[in-house]
Amino acid sequence: MSNPKLEVLTPQNCQLIFIDHQPQMAFGVQSIDRQVLKNNVIGLAKAAKIFNIPTTITTVESESFSGFTYPELLDVFPNQKLLERTSMNSWDDQKVRDALAAAGRKKVVVSGLWTEVCNNTFALSAMHDADYEIYMVADASGGTSKEAHDYAMQRMVQAGVVPVTWQQVLLEWQRDWAHRDTYDAVMALVKEHSGAYGMGVDYAYTMVHKAKQRTSTQHEAVPAVPAR
Repeated sequence: MSNPKLEVLTPQNCQLIFIDHQPQMAFGVQSIDRQVLKNNVIGLAKAAKIFNIPTTITTVESESFSGFTYPELLDVFPNQKLLERTSMNSWDDQKVRDALAAAGRKKVVVSGLWTEVCNNTFALSAMHDADYEIYMVADASGGTSKEAHDYAMQRMVQAGVVPVTWQQVLLEWQRDWAHRDTYDAVMALVKEHSGAYGMGVDYAYTMVHKAKQRTSTQHEAVPAVPAR
């Protein structure tokens, strides 16, 4: 193929890396609402789990500066080995390079913090040194300002990075609603993490498919605290 970037993402042709989704890094994010950012990151992670995408998680200076990886991300990959490093550029770490090489897939989907530092240097280095194709998930990444994020994305795009969003990646992996083996899991993910789209799915289930009202789980009453 003369231009491999014309090939859509599939569960068989790509891998995923999460870079530095840690609290101290998230504190500095100003380009996107932090809760929206986390929602998108976890949505992307769950999508990768549904489609069995080879996934790498790398962290930087966890105990001395950045803090531990989001527990919600670790819940998706409970047995995942975290690749700790010191360099701002993940590509500098041999463990990260080895993990990417072991997956054996040239298309690398990237979600990380910060866009202008860790994402940018990794993307440029991986393309330069090993001819990886980088697909940067813009709404599952964040920068220290909107300008920092936007101009970093522009710089990477000029260098050949493909900008994507997390839901775009999810739906490229699904591709055909006739793929019933992943359909139910994708619908559950959409309803949990895709905002208006997920609400629309719920509405369609009610109005078109006549789904029954879900009942709330019954809990034992909590005893009242006696007045003093």
